[in-house]
Amino acid sequence: MNAPQAGASLRRLRQGRRISQLELSLRVGVSQRHLSCIETGRASASREMLQALLDALDAPLPERNAALLAAGYAPRFPQRALADADMAPIRDALARLLEAHDPAPAFVLDDAWNLLQANRGTARLLPLLGLDLAALPAPPNLLRAMLMPGGLGERLINADEVVTEVWQRAQREALASAALSDIVDSLRPTMPRRWSQPASRGGSAPLLLTRLRATDGRELTFFSAFTTFGAPLDVTAASLRVEHFFPANEDTRAVLAEVP
Repeated sequence: MNAPQAGASLRRLRQGRRISQLELSLRVGVSQRHLSCIETGRASASREMLQALLDALDAPLPERNAALLAAGYAPRFPQRALADADMAPIRDALARLLEAHDPAPAFVLDDAWNLLQANRGTARLLPLLGLDLAALPAPPNLLRAMLMPGGLGERLINADEVVTEVWQRAQREALASAALSDIVDSLRPTMPRRWSQPASRGGSAPLLLTRLRATDGRELTFFSAFTTFGAPLDVTAASLRVEHFFPANEDTRAVLAEVP
């Protein structure tokens, strides 16, 4: 059992959420002194205590497994492939969500922003923007597609707003995803400085709008929403989300409706 490594992992998770030792100890019902000893490796947490602390921190499932392994315990959550037979209900739910959103674009992302599935609306939108999904390395990655030369970012009318928000979100999510962290690190040296600073907020819209310029000059405006699975008990299931693009005006809705 590696108590110092497990304790360091727990401390990093707690500090990343800006939760004090006192607050976490009160949440779990353990003394602050005992929690301090666990974090410094002077005391070993039982499996039940470690799980309670990780639950109280709402740690991502991979982080919970990693902390348990560091402490010498078996991981708590399996990680099945999406094609696994047990994942059939999840695949069916994803397919229904994508189909129901047509003709507007919707697609499935994993925690590294890899594009796993997309609906017909997405396949119709990309040619309007002069983009070819097949030209991207497999699996296509949304973050790379936005920031690469000639990519989605160059079709954005309000690139400073959108790319700055996307980049800030990716950096936050990278704290819980090693795969996304590697992608963020590889892209950081080429990021324009104006996109790497916190975005200023303003305007009258209640949501950030994504304004895209089609190849024929028309403007397409969207806002997005995300769907995730409630109470996932599998690492893969926890990593999945559907991003739905909604037309923000009637002109955009009409363009989507006219594309065969």
